[in-house]
Amino acid sequence: MISTLVVDDDFRVSAIHAAYVGRVPGFEVAGQRTSVAGAVEAVRELRPDLLLLDVYLPDGSGLDVLRTLTADGSGSRPDALVITAARDLASVRAAMQLGATGYLVKPFGFAVLAERLDGYRELRERMAALADSAENGQAEVDALFSAVRPAALPAVPAKGHSAPTLSVVLAAVRSEPGDLSASQVAERTGVSRATAQRYLSYLVREGLVRLDLRYGTTGRPEHRYRSAARPSA
Repeated sequence: MISTLVVDDDFRVSAIHAAYVGRVPGFEVAGQRTSVAGAVEAVRELRPDLLLLDVYLPDGSGLDVLRTLTADGSGSRPDALVITAARDLASVRAAMQLGATGYLVKPFGFAVLAERLDGYRELRERMAALADSAENGQAEVDALFSAVRPAALPAVPAKGHSAPTLSVVLAAVRSEPGDLSASQVAERTGVSRATAQRYLSYLVREGLVRLDLRYGTTGRPEHRYRSAARPSA
């Protein structure tokens, strides 16, 4: 399990994000804190793997948490996904310089956070699979850097496809740890089954969704859809 500390000055937002984390397979919430001082103390006490880190905190910038933990020289600083309403370039640049694995601008829903957490988990798995002493090729290095960057939708969808509907359908598939049928995607997104099927087929052609065929004892195989970032079972 990937231990995650949620740091946000708003108790309600913190609770929502903690609930989101608890819904993503492989993650658990180590605790919640509302200040720079509280976050630094919690990191040293709880040793989380990941911080969900707000920038605006009552006693300073959330990025000061990373600065403090980096400066103490212990080498035990967790990774950080910055989740904040701060949109200024200085905050984004500082987060990058401090080694944040991602930057999410509030507000966002469960599917978006789940996608980023899935990417972070994939990054950890890829790194664990590579021997420290081995020399890795460009393909392995590229895979590490791309793990936490979700694949983008086409800039201009094909004729007859709405970009917002594509985003909703793709988010539904990416938020599911297993696979889904077209009917299940339709239920989760509020579109008809035929519409879900059409958009899923398009996402399969674009390489963003993988189609698996589940064979039963009789009849035609069932079409199941999963995020292309996840391996088939």
